[in-house]
Amino acid sequence: MSIEKLKKWIQNSDNIVFFGGAGVSTESGIPDFRGEEGIFKTISEYGVRPETILSHSFFVRNQEIFFEYYKNHLLYPDAKPNAAHYALAELERRGKLRAVITQNIDDLHQRAGSKNVLELHGTLYRNYCIKCGAEYGLEYVQNSKGVTKCEKCSGIVRPDVVLYEESLDEEVMSKAVEYISRTDVLIVGGTSLNVYPAAGLINYYRGKKLVLINKSTTSFDGRADLCLHMNIGDVFKEII
Repeated sequence: MSIEKLKKWIQNSDNIVFFGGAGVSTESGIPDFRGEEGIFKTISEYGVRPETILSHSFFVRNQEIFFEYYKNHLLYPDAKPNAAHYALAELERRGKLRAVITQNIDDLHQRAGSKNVLELHGTLYRNYCIKCGAEYGLEYVQNSKGVTKCEKCSGIVRPDVVLYEESLDEEVMSKAVEYISRTDVLIVGGTSLNVYPAAGLINYYRGKKLVLINKSTTSFDGRADLCLHMNIGDVFKEII
């Protein structure tokens, strides 16, 4: 019954926004590093939590460990888009979905065909030299050993992602706020809504069709107009 209600809302709207988190990518085989397995693996290998390794200060002080973790645990180039990614791209093609706002850094939405993707935390598929600004793709990083260096100036090439202790891109956040504040249907999926400031974006929604799709409960469930505690891929398989 709940999925039927969501279907009707989607059928009757051409102003939908999707806001997604790690749960969208876990169904493509990309683990959530905040999950128990990710945390325990990191602690056993490096003696610290993943949030520490992926912080700006750790990157500055411990570049060898940062790049080892980055290359061994964050890169999943063989991961494929799943049903949710493809369904969202199809809704965009039909003129219903205005934007995908994602906390993920894996490029799967783009590979599924989505065009208007706002990457709150950046992407691993863009890398740049912190010295001269030269840009590099993922393949360059994969083929490098140890700390990735720029072939032009020998500066350090880092992923274009927002590390802990760094601020989100103001332009991307501004666009996300604009889309969410003006949308008719806001679908939030695959996120526990515990990571701020990204999770705070939901507060800008002014409509009455807030949909939360997540396997576990969230602190925003009571505010939602529709809650589906299911795998997000299963939901979108039924919708499209």
